[in-house]
Amino acid sequence: MKHPIYEVKSFRKIAPYTLKVEFNDGTVREIYFYPILKGKLYGPLRDVSLFDQVKIDPEVHTLVWPNGADFDPATLHDWDKNFYYLEQLAVRWEKEHPDIVLSE
Repeated sequence: MKHPIYEVKSFRKIAPYTLKVEFNDGTVREIYFYPILKGKLYGPLRDVSLFDQVKIDPEVHTLVWPNGADFDPATLHDWDKNFYYLEQLAVRWEKEHPDIVLSE
């Protein structure tokens, strides 16, 4: 089965935790990340100074952060379809790990 391969071509910050992302197929998405920034990998990105260090990985063409956090470009491309699932995972992780508190 053939499926499209998406790459992040560019992005810019438009608000705290919000990026406008352009893909290789011309699609542009405004993505608000804050609700899913939970857990050991994504939780530290609630520190806006870390979140703002986002870059495009030149090999896999997706958004990456210095702490190793990243997202599959297809997940970003179809954010509106994937957001609910990602948010539910973040909520479940937080419930399963109440001992780990991340600053807001």
